[in-house]
Amino acid sequence: MSQSPSLPDRPTLELDQEMSESERLEALREHYLEVAGVHDQLSGQLEAARERQAELRSEVEDLQAENEALKTSSLYLATVEELTDDQVLLKQHGNNQEVLTDVSPRLHDRLEADDRVAINDSFAIQTVLDTETDARAQAMEISEKPDVTYGEIGGLDDQIREVREAVEDPLTDPGKFETVGIEPPTGVLLHGPPGTGKTMLAKAVAQQTDATFIKMAGSELVQKFIGEGARLVRDLFELAAEREPAIIFIDEIDAIAAKRTESKTSGDAEVQRTMMQLLSEMDGFERRGEISIIAATNRFDMLDRAILRPGRFDRLIEVPQPDATGRERILEIHTGRMNLADDVDLAAIAGDTDGFSGAELESLATEAGMFAIREGRTEIRDGDFRDAHEKVSTDDAPGKPIAFY
Repeated sequence: MSQSPSLPDRPTLELDQEMSESERLEALREHYLEVAGVHDQLSGQLEAARERQAELRSEVEDLQAENEALKTSSLYLATVEELTDDQVLLKQHGNNQEVLTDVSPRLHDRLEADDRVAINDSFAIQTVLDTETDARAQAMEISEKPDVTYGEIGGLDDQIREVREAVEDPLTDPGKFETVGIEPPTGVLLHGPPGTGKTMLAKAVAQQTDATFIKMAGSELVQKFIGEGARLVRDLFELAAEREPAIIFIDEIDAIAAKRTESKTSGDAEVQRTMMQLLSEMDGFERRGEISIIAATNRFDMLDRAILRPGRFDRLIEVPQPDATGRERILEIHTGRMNLADDVDLAAIAGDTDGFSGAELESLATEAGMFAIREGRTEIRDGDFRDAHEKVSTDDAPGKPIAFY
């Protein structure tokens, strides 16, 4: 606790009777200066005391408010189930107890079914709360556009055209669908081996449009507790509706949309419950608006038939391993910024990398550059690609020399 500042000594004036008038005047002048100095010092201390008093008063008010809050009874969460003329049917969270309670006309006009409210011990509504959205759903919204463009995807011209027709065109030019008199496709499922560019296609669509891009993995929708996965799916679609136009991208959808079995385990039942919620959101009674769905999987054979029917995924687009022309285009993209020697023939390399995916071709180009860096060179030679091929090759006999010519 701070101590009060000490007071200055009080000035005293002593006048000798034998002093001359000039000496008396000089003594009075000095005494006046001392008194003025003490006055200034006391004024400063008084101002500091007033400032400290204001700080203490504010602190006291905060403590009093906190004390009142601590003495106030806690409120409980409830959901409005139904409204009558002057009463409200509430369901309290946690115990699911239903209560019919009176409500003031001021609050009654603001309430709607499914609203969240705060109630006291007497079940009287105290506050109308905002709509709840799972924080995990909000975290899946991509705030910055991906930097992938269609020009960076090689060997998938037909797939790019189909994705743009099904996802991008309904968002950027919906008028032509109305003119023709058809509903735009509701969803696109990309399937094919790993590393063929399914995720890159979704990123390119997000970059090309001004739509909100919401990305999730199928495994993120598998939750531990009953109903949590279904609730997350519902919140994701509600978030997309608030941010529309929006694109929802579900990667590895086979994690929640695998074929249903007769398994009685709670885990399988929860996964199936989550899939049912996803099916309901995809073709519910209410129109989804400007919300497009893209899903990707490399286990097409595992998917349940219910999610594959038209109306949920209207386009099933296979993204296969690239052919020789596609592999050459992919190599051109990934080596576009590399300093290649004159002896590097991308067409020959593409011809000898049969079975390589786009991701493996990117790894091949990166490894070739690493071999050049290892030897202190800035130019990538044909031998670097030869060594890189041996390193990333998926052949059963690793290390087997590969001739590009």
